[in-house]
Amino acid sequence: MDTAMNTNKTTTKPPRKPGALVWSILVYGGTLAVTFCVLVEMINIFFYDPWGDDKFLFRTAGILAGYDISTLTWIMFGSLVVFLMAGLPLAFVTGGLGCVFIYMVGDQAMLNILPSRIFPMMTNSDLSAIPLFIFMAAMLERAGIIEEMFSVVYKWMGGLRGGLAAATIVASTILAAMVGVIGAAVVTMGILALPAMLSRNYDEKIALGSIMAGGTLGILIPPSILAILYAVVAQQSVGELYIGSFVPGLMLSGMYVTYVLVRSYLNKDLCPAMPKEELINFVEKLKLLKGLIAPLFLVFLVLGLLFGGIATPVEAAGIGSCGSVIVAIIQRRFSLLVLKEASMTTLRATTMVLWIMFGASVFVGFYILQGGQAFITDTMLGLGLGSYGILFLMMFLLVVLGMFLDWVGILLLAVPIFVPIVKSLTFDGLFGLPGPDSSDVALWFGVLYIINMQMSFLSPPFGYALFYIRGVTPPHIKMSTIFQASIVFLIMQCIGLAMCVIFPAIITYFPKLVYG
Repeated sequence: MDTAMNTNKTTTKPPRKPGALVWSILVYGGTLAVTFCVLVEMINIFFYDPWGDDKFLFRTAGILAGYDISTLTWIMFGSLVVFLMAGLPLAFVTGGLGCVFIYMVGDQAMLNILPSRIFPMMTNSDLSAIPLFIFMAAMLERAGIIEEMFSVVYKWMGGLRGGLAAATIVASTILAAMVGVIGAAVVTMGILALPAMLSRNYDEKIALGSIMAGGTLGILIPPSILAILYAVVAQQSVGELYIGSFVPGLMLSGMYVTYVLVRSYLNKDLCPAMPKEELINFVEKLKLLKGLIAPLFLVFLVLGLLFGGIATPVEAAGIGSCGSVIVAIIQRRFSLLVLKEASMTTLRATTMVLWIMFGASVFVGFYILQGGQAFITDTMLGLGLGSYGILFLMMFLLVVLGMFLDWVGILLLAVPIFVPIVKSLTFDGLFGLPGPDSSDVALWFGVLYIINMQMSFLSPPFGYALFYIRGVTPPHIKMSTIFQASIVFLIMQCIGLAMCVIFPAIITYFPKLVYG
């Protein structure tokens, strides 16, 4: 019997894919080749260099020293694409390739520039706001605030056709002011809102699209983690970026809600209203708000301190993280286990962001040091596209990058190169309308960049939000349906981006009003 069982196990074992063997050979062969090269270089460094001898077998140090910047650009970024397509982590690919190219263009002494790239980021106090805001979001999530908020908003708007989808967007907008991280918002709202909408016969595309579009607002509405990173890399005020991105975030949220309600009004079968027996009166609606007083007060306190210039982002984040613990205690959800889980979530997310920052800063910093900034600038200016043509080209490239890289990687690879180009251009306005002042160009481009990153999350075929929502959808919903659901909301994001380009005051008016 045992023999028969073993035979069955052997015969039912799935066959190995033909490409798996080839891929394994390539991976192991490449690893052995790299290890061999490292060993040869170590022998050269320790046994040949001190005595002034030539080399042992071969020498990779300095072999790229004679290449011009255009060829070096293809080699560096081509290698980056190959390794990323192989599925290797971005942080280690960029950092590792940066070290390799520093050594291959120079020598081991040139590796001393690494601390000069990493240490300024380690000592930048603005980055301290990242773990604090992430902890605030994690604690509020574990305190059950998100579920309660969604329930309250839905019961307030459930009487409308499309009210559940609109409530999802509104709740996601409020959630964006608490979380600032995309993945958590999309997954959480997908778990909460999608079953409720599908059970009430909502159109699948509207249900999916409202969750994805609403969830991506967290990258734009303060306290956005991306805004903090952009401010650090581009040497921009975090407070100005927060204020500048707040109005575009609300504008996009309003466009999403309007679209859902209008579509539902024109086609009654798309998104049915809540049954009358489930509706509650106005007094009961007011009672529901009691549980949201503390978390909403905390959000308005943090944003008020930021927008009023009373506190720095780090100080506001510290108040928010402390306040989130108090809110959890008030909601009777606080425990040592909850504190541990929130802390571990913060640790994992912050470590991921910082490792990518360190790795990408080495890669891009070395590229700029070799003349890459001047090369890209001359290439773009030589296209003859004009200021707005170059801006649109940058926006297009960012969307393409967003299909393959995460937002942190795009930020650290593209922003250090793009921002100096944008600052050197003059934007006189479109269609006879005024353009942004020269002093506001960096702020204006920063918010445009953040909106663009929001678009990249919804861009098929590799937008991250598409796969976040796929992980919580029922099996009968196909990936093609998710792609189709994102298109309409992606078009609205394009319209919102165009409005911010044509009317820069949407971004720059309130920062000027607050900061002068």
